[in-house]
This record gives sequence, C-alpha cells and structure tokens, in this order.
Amino acid sequence: MNSKLPNSGTSIFAVMSALAKEYDAINLSQGFPDFNCPEKLIEYVHHYMKEGFNQYAPMPGVPVLRNAISQKMEKLYGKFYNPETEITITAGGTQALFTAISAFIHKGDEVILFEPAYDSYLPSILLNGGIPVPIKLDEKDFSIDWIKVRSVLTSKTKMIILNTPHNPSGTVLQQKDIDELKKIVAEYDLLLLSDEVYEHIIFDGEEHLSFAKYEELASRSLIVFSFGKTYHTTGWKMGYVLAPAQLTSEFRKVHQFNVFCVNTPIQLAYAEMMKDEEHYFALPKFYQQKRDYFNGLMKDSKFSLTPSKGTYFQLLDYSNISDLSDMEFAKWLTKEIGVAVIPLSPFYSNGTNSKYIRICFAKSEEVLKASAEKLSGI
Repeated sequence: MNSKLPNSGTSIFAVMSALAKEYDAINLSQGFPDFNCPEKLIEYVHHYMKEGFNQYAPMPGVPVLRNAISQKMEKLYGKFYNPETEITITAGGTQALFTAISAFIHKGDEVILFEPAYDSYLPSILLNGGIPVPIKLDEKDFSIDWIKVRSVLTSKTKMIILNTPHNPSGTVLQQKDIDELKKIVAEYDLLLLSDEVYEHIIFDGEEHLSFAKYEELASRSLIVFSFGKTYHTTGWKMGYVLAPAQLTSEFRKVHQFNVFCVNTPIQLAYAEMMKDEEHYFALPKFYQQKRDYFNGLMKDSKFSLTPSKGTYFQLLDYSNISDLSDMEFAKWLTKEIGVAVIPLSPFYSNGTNSKYIRICFAKSEEVLKASAEKLSGI
C-alpha cells in the first residue's frame, strides 16, 4: 500500500502525553487547560439539550451563533461579515484549516508556510497535492524575513498560511508584517489562510492584528478562530471560519462533505456565552498572570527564555544545559525529571538543531510551581 503521508507518524502531542502517563510525569506538553470551563457554559449546554436541540444544525451553523460572531467582529475589528454568506461554524480549528486547504489547493499549487508551524498545515497541503514551501522564522526572535518570502514567490504560489499569536513560539505579528503582506498581495494574486485561534490570549499590551482589520487582506483571507481556546473547552472541538462570500461558498462545498455540521446544543450555548464580553476581555490578564508566575519561578534556572507575547505556550532554551537533540532532551525530561514538554523539531518539515522546548502554562498554580521546581533543579 502506498501511503499518502509516508513521513507522518503519530502526533508529537499524543506521543509526549502518552510518555507523561507512562512515567507519571507532570504534563506540560499538550496544549489544554487543566481547569474547567465556566460553569454557566455547562448550564447553557444542559439547558439546550433538555429543551430538545439535539438534532442536526444547519450546515453553516446555527443562525444565532453566526449573528453573534458577526457582531463581535464588527465591534472588535471594524469588519462586517455577513452571517448568512461569510461565517461557517466548524468542528474545531484544525478541521477548518484542513477544509480551507482542501477547498482551494490543487495539485502543483505552492503554499508558503512559516516554520516552526502548527503540525496540521504540512500534511493538509500534501494530502491535496500541493507543494509546501517552508520558510524558517528567525531562530532567535521568530520574526519573518520578508525578503526571503519574496524570493520564493512564483506564478504557482496559491496561498500563504500565517498564524498569530503564533504556536509554538508565542510571538505575534507586528504592523510592519501587515504592511509587507499588503504589498505582496497587491502584486500577487494569492489567498491567505490566517490561523487566529489564540486571538484573545495576547500579552504586554500588544494588539491582535487580525486580518479582518485590513480590507486588502480580508478580501482574500480565510480566517480561522477557536471557541476551545477562548472558553477552555478544547475537547468540544468547535471553531469558525470567516471569509468573503465567494471564498465561503467554495469552503462550504468541502465542509458539507467532511463534517456537514457541528454540535447543536454547544453552538447555542456559545451564542449565550458571547453575550458576556468580559470573559474574553479578561483572558489576556488571566493568562499573563500564569505566564509571569511560571517565568518568575524559572528566573534562577539554567534555562533561558523570552516571555511569550501570546498563546498559552512558553519556549525554554536549554542550550546551557545539554547538547542532546530537542527530542531526546524532551524524553529525558519526562523520564528522569518528571515533566513532559514538547520539542520544537516536529514543527519543522526538516527538523531543527535549535535547543528549544515548549511548555503549556494553561495550568493551575500548583502544577506550574511543581513543574518549575523540577525544571529549576536541573
């Protein structure tokens, strides 16, 4: 049998979580909170289940939720998205990304992605016959070299995938990046796929520069968001995609055949939750406190770090500790120190020699303290 993904194995997140369980290690690897979602969100889900909203939702999503998203986008980013023709509810961010790539990438189309990259981008491109064109971010500050981007643009370039706030580096796009991208799309006829699932988890007074804010970008963008990241419900797997009507029409042609629609009572519950804007406005402070708490505990360790600007991930540079590859170092930490982390090399198509590991700080203070004590003891 010829595999469509011969070089793909089990996700690094599943591998490290399994290793954490085997060695009874603290799991800072896979990116999910160890605390529960808001109680009233659970109550809303229960309410709509008991009221009988347990059958198929409309394919694009329930109208009340799409309307709530439209109002939010106009208020936060000054962009109106038509709930009927430009907003689609999806089974999480990853399904949205895969569907967007499947809808637009044909055999031989080139897709630019920046590495380290979230691990679903590359296989999604390959499964659709696309040609990935990876560009490495600067290994010190994970910035984009736009001169390098221009050097790889060709007549075959169909799409650029961007991610801000960025997983795994925790960096965010700056205005200079937006300006460079505007210049590129003015010269080249290409699509943008913007992964903005951590839109509300951003620190130090930084602003989330959603592509929705800029008509030059929004007019050719599919923008992906995640309820799971915003409401601490990663296991519910629900997100949404915003795009102009002509792009949404093509997106939905694929969406209807890989999931058709997503969980009805949970959609209705999110619509209720979105009436409380304070929840997502409070997220930057909530997660920055966790970032600062963990980083403060690590200040006297042998690791070095630059505070994350967004997401709930923090990179740790272990170059002062070991010459092991990041994969071997991550396994050693799990087995011998009792803390499971994520190596950075799986986020690259051809690996990396950099000495970084990624931890998730969406955890209780007790877990963060226990982890920092173990890591600082090295």
